Amino acid sequence: MKEPWVVAPTLVGAGIRKDDLAARLAGIDPKAAAAGLEWLEQVLRVDDLLGDARSATGRISELVKTIKAYSHMDEAPYQEIDLQEGINSTLKMFGSATKHNIEVVREYDPSMPKLYAYASELNQVWTNLIDNAIDAMDGKGMLTIRTVREPDAALVEIEDSGAGIPEDIKGRIFEPFFTTKSVGKGTGLGLDIVYRIVTRRHHGTIRVYSKPGQTRFQVRLPYKQNAPGKGL
Repeated sequence: MKEPWVVAPTLVGAGIRKDDLAARLAGIDPKAAAAGLEWLEQVLRVDDLLGDARSATGRISELVKTIKAYSHMDEAPYQEIDLQEGINSTLKMFGSATKHNIEVVREYDPSMPKLYAYASELNQVWTNLIDNAIDAMDGKGMLTIRTVREPDAALVEIEDSGAGIPEDIKGRIFEPFFTTKSVGKGTGLGLDIVYRIVTRRHHGTIRVYSKPGQTRFQVRLPYKQNAPGKGL
């Protein structure tokens, strides 16, 4: 047999054992048996490669669906949306960041109605708030996403268990170019963009409550809007 060290790992990986092979190949000409094993190894290797390809294709397809849901490609910019679906799509984009030491808790109000909004822009809001929360926890802690149906508005809360925002800078966090991150990690525009999208585009409000071990951003979006908001 040519290159038995190549054939053997593939057979073992497929669950084929030496004793089982010996019993099945008993009485077969050694050259024919060797040729048959080489052929079997090639078949198994190709099947394994196809399996990897199918798996990769599935992952790529799922990623494309996530990106489309996140960006609302091929859809009208101002439309009726499900807030919770948008948040879930955003969370998927942070899959690797929340996979290990960050626990994600979803507390969704099942009675939350749909509302008209700029879907992709709201996803920018959730992206910036979740990214800040993950950064504040330094890779370890609890991220809580909460939705509440209020009489006139949808409330979304994004809460983290990080160190908190110092009281002396809390009033400045929505200012453009203000950041507490080190050089190269932040531009200071994330929360400014969040504020503009929420208040100017969607006529909503955003507030922050913070103490050591708990920071909570509250975004309220009115169900009824007279007209789409003007530019940022």
